[in-house]
Amino acid sequence: MLAGAVAFLIGSILNGVAMNIGVLIFGRLLLGVGVGFANQSVPVYLSEMAPASIRGALNIGFQMAVTIGILAAGLINYGTAKIEGGWGWRLSLVLAVVPAVVMTAGSYLLPDTPNSILERGQPEKARQMLQKVRGTQHVDAEFQDLLDATEAAKKVDQPWTSILQPRYRPQLVLCILIPFFQQLTGINVVMFYAPVLFKTLGFGDDASLMSAVISGIVNVLATMVSIYSVDKFGRRMLFLKGGAQMFIFQIAIGTMIAVRFGVNGDGELSRWDANILLLFICAYVAAFAWSWGPLGWLVPSEICPLEIRSAGQGINVAVNMIFTFIIGQVFLSMLCHMKFGLFFFFAGFVVIMTVFVYYFLPETKNVPIEEINQVWKQHWFWGKYIPDEGLVGLSRNDEGRDT
Repeated sequence: MLAGAVAFLIGSILNGVAMNIGVLIFGRLLLGVGVGFANQSVPVYLSEMAPASIRGALNIGFQMAVTIGILAAGLINYGTAKIEGGWGWRLSLVLAVVPAVVMTAGSYLLPDTPNSILERGQPEKARQMLQKVRGTQHVDAEFQDLLDATEAAKKVDQPWTSILQPRYRPQLVLCILIPFFQQLTGINVVMFYAPVLFKTLGFGDDASLMSAVISGIVNVLATMVSIYSVDKFGRRMLFLKGGAQMFIFQIAIGTMIAVRFGVNGDGELSRWDANILLLFICAYVAAFAWSWGPLGWLVPSEICPLEIRSAGQGINVAVNMIFTFIIGQVFLSMLCHMKFGLFFFFAGFVVIMTVFVYYFLPETKNVPIEEINQVWKQHWFWGKYIPDEGLVGLSRNDEGRDT
């Protein structure tokens, strides 16, 4: 986290003072390094630190920060676009220094997780940290789970090759498909290009930026819903309900654009039509924000055993960033060629991913992170891949978690 924060800080400064395109691109590359490091480390950190009963809510704090950042960026862009003299873009970019400084200071002050401390051979320090973050001296059962997981991890020298073994097939498949599906929801069509999309549909310049801000506000509020409900109703319920809502409103958006603009793209939106379309888009954004948005980071960070956790999260981030890049590059061409069909395209993928979750994703609510393999073992499809010796804490389940 600290390494990523420093890269983000340097990149922000370079973007603000850039005098040519080369410096600007180099600054952007450093921002990419910072984002990559943070996306890899923060969800895992939160999942390892959090008690099982509130792991989902605390982990979604990461996505909450992301949505607040998206909203802040929209507000900043709305304000700096009005600055005369052609330097508003520079202010917009250099203000990234503010979260970069917070991230740098925060990561410097944060302690390591008990899992990480134990894996580096400091059991007493790990126990003390676990007692501190749990607020109790009675952590024997959970600490034993960590010890068992650490012993299993020591037998794995190369997590990047080990994750290819059949015993880790469920984690590998989910760490690839969840970020892949997350991007194929089409959310970045809205979040990256909201001003362009709204302007194309007939909104004015100011209205386009303000509409992007409105969708950003909805994003933040809906993420709060996820924080409240993820440990109460579970991951699967949010995935399934969110998928259904996204599908409905993507079809509604595509149909409305088809009716108003047709296959030739000729037409216009009345003020009433524009407001209805904005409502549909906000409903779609809300569905993503309390389902695939936060859960796309939460679930991969909690399903991998300690010995492959870093590799699993690394794969999750890499797949996510690769498809973020691809969709960001091809969206405008797809919009020009497919027009309203683009929303039907993404709606089709939402159906596929929702069916996949229904059949292949077990519920991990309230399960201690080092005992997740027990959930895989009980699954109708994945159970055959999990060996009995890979189960941590099995003998203590009947005794309960609390002492």
